[in-house]
Amino acid sequence: MPTLAEFTDRIRAAVGADSGLGKSLKLDLKSDGIVHIDGGTVSNENKPADLTITASMDNLVALGEGRLKPAFAIMVGKLKCSDLGLLMELEDPLLALIAKV
Repeated sequence: MPTLAEFTDRIRAAVGADSGLGKSLKLDLKSDGIVHIDGGTVSNENKPADLTITASMDNLVALGEGRLKPAFAIMVGKLKCSDLGLLMELEDPLLALIAKV
C-alpha cells in the first residue's frame, strides 16, 4: 500500500491541470489522511468539498482497478459519501481519475 505522500503524488499526476470533475472532492482515507482535489489543485488539507468520499486507500485503489464496484462498496460499507446524487453524477470521471492512480 502506498504512503499518503505517494498516493497524493499519484492523484496529483492523474489530475494534471484540471481534474475534470467540475466540483471539489475530498478523499477521506480514514487513518491514512486526506486528499483534497479542487480543479487542478491537490493537497492534504482537510478543507470543505462539494463531495466527500470516505474509504480506505486499498478500497480506492480497488475501485480504480475495477476490482470493486461503487454501488457494492456503498452497500457493504467499504465506501461512504456525503452526497449520493453527486457521487452518481461524477461516477464516470471519478473512476477514470482513480484508475490513473
